[in-house]
Amino acid sequence: MNNRLLFPAVVAAALLGWLIAMVAGDITTLNETAELLKTIFLSALRAIVAPLIFFSLISGILRLGDATELGRIGGSTVLYYLMTTSIAISLGLIGVFLVHPWTYTEAVTSLPTTGQELSLLRGDGMGIAGLLANVVKSTLINPIAALSQTNILALVANAVVIGVALLLVTEKEGSIRRGIATITNALFKITGWIIWTVPIGVLGIVYQLTVVTDMSLVVQLLSFSLLVVVMTLIHGIIVLPSIAYFIGNMHPLKFFAHAARPLVVAFTTASSAATVPVTLQAAENLGVRKSTLSFVVPFGATANMDGSALFEGIAAVFIAYLFGIDLGTIEIVVIFFAAMAASIGAPGIPSGSMVGMQMVLIAVGLPLEAIGILLIVERPLDMIRTACNVEGDLAGCTVIDRFSHASTDDEDSISEANPQASVVA
Repeated sequence: MNNRLLFPAVVAAALLGWLIAMVAGDITTLNETAELLKTIFLSALRAIVAPLIFFSLISGILRLGDATELGRIGGSTVLYYLMTTSIAISLGLIGVFLVHPWTYTEAVTSLPTTGQELSLLRGDGMGIAGLLANVVKSTLINPIAALSQTNILALVANAVVIGVALLLVTEKEGSIRRGIATITNALFKITGWIIWTVPIGVLGIVYQLTVVTDMSLVVQLLSFSLLVVVMTLIHGIIVLPSIAYFIGNMHPLKFFAHAARPLVVAFTTASSAATVPVTLQAAENLGVRKSTLSFVVPFGATANMDGSALFEGIAAVFIAYLFGIDLGTIEIVVIFFAAMAASIGAPGIPSGSMVGMQMVLIAVGLPLEAIGILLIVERPLDMIRTACNVEGDLAGCTVIDRFSHASTDDEDSISEANPQASVVA
């Protein structure tokens, strides 16, 4: 993203919007121009989100290597990622329900939307069985239809099934896997181009916001940002070091001593992918075997995004309140699983989690205009959650290395204690 242009665009749009609202009232030409800028940005996002989610999830699964790696290192890695991501999302949602500081001001229900978002889960008057049946019906459709309809639930389900099947039947360095990786990289490249249009889209969105709202939106954004920062720090300072200590047998002081450098790099670059070389060195300094860190760290750079998942869970509830949309139990559950799925295969680049954020918003029928609102405070939050993502990779290395090699270490100790047994074997 062109961050040098983003802040000036926000300031210019806000000043223009407030000036028009106070002095001139409504100017049709400016309003139409703002709508055009917003439409260009959001249409580009909608065009890329479905294929990007589909192929990035398949590519993330194929990074496991082959079926044998699913057993030892791969199996431990996936279980660890699911565990820590679930904890992160749960922590974020608990923070939302206990604190939700933005509710002390009125919801900005007059925000303009395109009206094109559709939740597949809303069913007023339905019971739980009816809602679940609606979910299953919306999920079990063919991938072509899912892509054309931007049906996120069906896209995720199809991507997981196809990804696992390809993992089992294709060669590790075969042409099919290389082709999927190439397509995924091409989609990430296109996403990068779209991200360069962010200042244009934000210019139109922020102008519309300032015409119809007041300073309450700024207060709500600050409250939201503070909650995200606090919950991310709790996860990074308490949860992850505790996991590394109690499960990975790694003392917190030693862990942070070696994790400091990759955390600083992750914070300053806001890119977990750019931090991979430093993270690999830190994992080796922590005593992690090369066979473990060479798999866990690169895979985690795109598939283990605790900070991003936590952010997306909080952001979805925040946006729902902002637009005056009620979320029921089913929608909260979908936010949980959508945020978890969105954290898999997300590009490890600055603002890469905004791709997953689209997935979460669409899954529960929230407007994509929210992307423009979140981008106002995106950069500092992205830096903090990227550091959390990288810390999760390092904590995972300690846990996965301990358990994936436990049986091997036991066999080695038995062989050393009884050499004749190994000869007989």
